[in-house]
Amino acid sequence: MTLFSLRSRLAGAGPRLLIASAFLAVIAPAHAKITGSDPGAEIHDTAVEGRNKAIVHDAFEKWREGTYVFAALLAPDVVWTIHGSGPVAGTYRSQDDFVERASRPLTSRLATPVVPEVRSIYAVGDTVLIRFDGSATTTSGAPYRNQFLWMFRMKDGLVIEAEAFLDLVAYQQVVENNEPRAQ
Repeated sequence: MTLFSLRSRLAGAGPRLLIASAFLAVIAPAHAKITGSDPGAEIHDTAVEGRNKAIVHDAFEKWREGTYVFAALLAPDVVWTIHGSGPVAGTYRSQDDFVERASRPLTSRLATPVVPEVRSIYAVGDTVLIRFDGSATTTSGAPYRNQFLWMFRMKDGLVIEAEAFLDLVAYQQVVENNEPRAQ
């Protein structure tokens, strides 16, 4: 499916859905299986897509309810890339590395856990995209709010690669302006 055929199928859809669909149209060919009869046709394993989407949806519901889900969702050797610029941007090569160098600097400065509010989840092939807002209260009592787009490549029900897009300025302000909680 080309971007143009996808766009015509989504005529009348909201701008966010169109942007997300265009994004999927760009990344989907890298994850699609091509048939021999029609070189332009993409075939996806909808059962795998449905399962992966359900795994991510369920994990985010549990996270929203206060359960720590990342140990069960991420493969131990996950490769997690945070895009952008700033001290936390970069690639982390294990779950432990990601938690220690990217997650803990923020979460240790929050008085409450980040509560995700899922806006949308899409699955294409082995890739799941989740767009969500997150909010918490910092150790100084200030609000923390951010918007996220995470792209997960899944294998056997676990995230093996992740890419994160978020407001790194908001992240860094929390790290720089709040004391860590006592351990």
